[in-house]
Amino acid sequence: MSIPPFHLALPVTDLEASRAFYAGLLGCATGRESSRWIDFDFWGHQLVAHLVDPDDHPASARNPVDGDDVPALHFGPVLPWEEFESLAGKLRAAGVPFVIEPRIRFAGTVGEQATLFLRDPSGNHLEFKSFRDPSMLFARGETGQF
Repeated sequence: MSIPPFHLALPVTDLEASRAFYAGLLGCATGRESSRWIDFDFWGHQLVAHLVDPDDHPASARNPVDGDDVPALHFGPVLPWEEFESLAGKLRAAGVPFVIEPRIRFAGTVGEQATLFLRDPSGNHLEFKSFRDPSMLFARGETGQF
C-alpha cells in the first residue's frame, strides 16, 4: 500500500532542542531549514518545526481514553509492533519521561494497540502506537469505543 506523505507543521520554542529531540533521539533525518524552521523526515512524512515565542505556544486539553488522560492535541506514527517495542525500549533507556507509559490499550478487542505518549522539548505531545493486527487501524468497535 502506497501512502502519500503527510505534512504537519508544529510550533516549537527552541529549534536546537527540537533538532536534538527529533533528529538525535528519534533518528529523524533533517531536510531544508532556516533560522525559523527545520524540516524533519518523520517516518516518511514531512514534519516542520516552526519557531514561536513561548507565550504563543498552545496549551493542550485532555480527554479520558481507556483509563488514561490523553492530550487532545497530539500526533505520531503507527509503527509495526516490533518497531514500537524497540522504540519504547530506546526511550526508556534514554530516560525519556513519558506522559503515558507504554501500555496495551483496548486489550482483547478489535482495536487492541500498544501506545505511549511523550512530549518534545517545546511541550508538543506525541503518541506512538502499534496495532496488534494492523488491518484494524480503521476498524469500528461494536461499542463505538474507537
